[in-house]
Amino acid sequence: MFQLKLDPLTGNSEWVVIEENEDVPESSQEPLLATTSYLDMLNDSYRNRAYRLAIDKMVTKSCHVLDIGAGTGLLSMMAARAMGSSDSTTSLNTKGMVTACESYLPMVKLMKKVLHVNGMGRNIKVINKRSDELEVGVDIDSRADILVSEILDSELLGEGLIPTLQHAHDRLLVENPLTVPYRATTYGQFNLSIRGLLATWSLFNSEKLVESTFLWKLHDLYNNEAKALDGIHLVPAGMDSILHVKSQQYAMHCDAITKEIKLLSEPFKIFEFDFWKRPDSHGETELQIKSTDDGRVHAVVSWWVLQLDREGTIFYSTAPRWISLPIHKSTGNWCDHWKQCVWFIPGKGMSICKGEELLFHALHTETSVSYELKSQIPITDERQHNLNAKDFQLALPPERIAIYGDGEWRLSMVMAMRNALQGRVQPLCVVADDSVFLTICVARLSKTAHVLSLLPGLGDKGAQYLRTVADPNCFSIDRVEILQKGKKCLTMDDTQQKKVDLLIGEPYYFGNDGMLPWQNLRFWKERSKLDPVLSKEVIIMPFKGILKACAIFCPDIWNSRRSLSKIEGFDHAVVNTSLGACGDLPAPKDGPCLPFFTWQCGEIKKLSNVFTVMEFDFSKPISPCQGKVQVEFTEPGLCHGFALWIDWVLDSENSIVISTGPDKRYWKQGVKLMAKPVAVGFEESGRTDLCSSTLVEASFDPSNGELNVQHTFS
Repeated sequence: MFQLKLDPLTGNSEWVVIEENEDVPESSQEPLLATTSYLDMLNDSYRNRAYRLAIDKMVTKSCHVLDIGAGTGLLSMMAARAMGSSDSTTSLNTKGMVTACESYLPMVKLMKKVLHVNGMGRNIKVINKRSDELEVGVDIDSRADILVSEILDSELLGEGLIPTLQHAHDRLLVENPLTVPYRATTYGQFNLSIRGLLATWSLFNSEKLVESTFLWKLHDLYNNEAKALDGIHLVPAGMDSILHVKSQQYAMHCDAITKEIKLLSEPFKIFEFDFWKRPDSHGETELQIKSTDDGRVHAVVSWWVLQLDREGTIFYSTAPRWISLPIHKSTGNWCDHWKQCVWFIPGKGMSICKGEELLFHALHTETSVSYELKSQIPITDERQHNLNAKDFQLALPPERIAIYGDGEWRLSMVMAMRNALQGRVQPLCVVADDSVFLTICVARLSKTAHVLSLLPGLGDKGAQYLRTVADPNCFSIDRVEILQKGKKCLTMDDTQQKKVDLLIGEPYYFGNDGMLPWQNLRFWKERSKLDPVLSKEVIIMPFKGILKACAIFCPDIWNSRRSLSKIEGFDHAVVNTSLGACGDLPAPKDGPCLPFFTWQCGEIKKLSNVFTVMEFDFSKPISPCQGKVQVEFTEPGLCHGFALWIDWVLDSENSIVISTGPDKRYWKQGVKLMAKPVAVGFEESGRTDLCSSTLVEASFDPSNGELNVQHTFS
């Protein structure tokens, strides 16, 4: 098997070979599995209990059970136990057996360890294949009587639920099989409330119409940048959708914005998917939704309710906590593997009056769900949003759209660029990242500058976008050049033997949105590669990066990553090291640094002032860095770890700084979880049982982009 590994400091990928029969040390498995959602899911006790109850109810005699996407084998073991199977019972046969299908080889290796520890290996057949590669008579002796599976994402369909079920019903299951789950239904809301509890047996996908300034900023760049006075038009008039968010559902912890949204409808049922019969590849529905208040619909919030048993007594819901009806009621515990979803209404949204009926059209494909909202009152807005425009369109993530529309961020960038360009005639400026904003900014501010934009991620799409918006931004595209696709490094031939006067970046690299903050130090790596073409007086922006941190109380994140022991009676301690768990381990170990929007992470509180860990000086080539700081606690509580981020200092005077800390909701922070929470307090409290300070040490390795953080409490 091949595992794709990304070098965050170069953007290059390489294939790592994983041998099927090789006994890989746990330490080398850690990078593959420690940053996955497996541990978070296994710590979801409500999910585990619901599946156990349903499987115990469904599997009542010897039969053939197929587990698709088996993971650690938890559901397979539940099924085997329900049949009374174990290593001490009858040998493997199709009358009483479980087939565990898992395509990811590192997880297969881990599953076999779990099965061995629990004495469940003999009556569970593990197959390392995709389920659509299984053949009756080759891989399994007969069709399965019961299907158990957990192949759901926050949207419901994104992990290939429909094609997986289709193939299973066509090739792997008996006619009219039993299934766990039994049914799924989706719901929606235009600013949250409840209606549409029509299903008794189903996985519910539900939605609501909502009004939210925060959600509006995540997708409406045209109207948000109109407030800026910098003259830069990322979305020029008449090109409403040229730079936009992709029309899809976005997973988000909506409980975090409960106080910021206004609910404009009751919940309504949308789609219902039965696991026990072959699903259709496509489906459509049209609903009339009555608004419950005056307002402007900015988004549709959706969730689903999973019905696990045939009788409709066992449910699991991803509903936000404001939903109180029984089958919609959320589990109550924070988890990161399933969230709510948000679908943005184009532009400013849709203005509605209380009691007005809206026409809601929903469509699903094999892997996604999409919506369209129409008012039954003629729209009189001066601007119409044509989502089917044939013009070129560039899609960016919602957070990047919000950043580009943020007046404070734009002002900082423009001020820094104006200062850097002052007094320079015909400067050569290289934009080292994927910033279309900075490319336009330089070309607009300096009529003599020549701009060379690398666009390593956006490439041809970014180049086409810049050509399209050049005229509305009053610059000649002849002064903007894009590095040829596939070219690894800039040379003097590319610059017509002229040295670079300005090297700039936000930094932003397209496709890196899920990475840790310091992985944007790719800018420093690029700066080092470009050293031969930089002039002696080159201005580099940002001038430096400062690694910032604060101690945090974050029980929800920590509990989702805590070590495992027994899960519904099955020992899972063997997976802890490989999955990067923290907590009660034989050799206590801190968890890995993981990227989170910390403001979405349930209960969280700062326990110290913000402190500087180390600085990265971009005026010099990339090099190893170390930092050490003694941190005093300012609040009492349990310290679960540290939030870390980078503040980008744009100029050498340290006068313009872009922070990406926890109070900046458009950036992810890194969270370093401790092996065990520590009770802390401040020295003045007089409590001798509390730690009053900690020594934080960190080192940065430029060869792999790894940041190592250690701490010692006192």
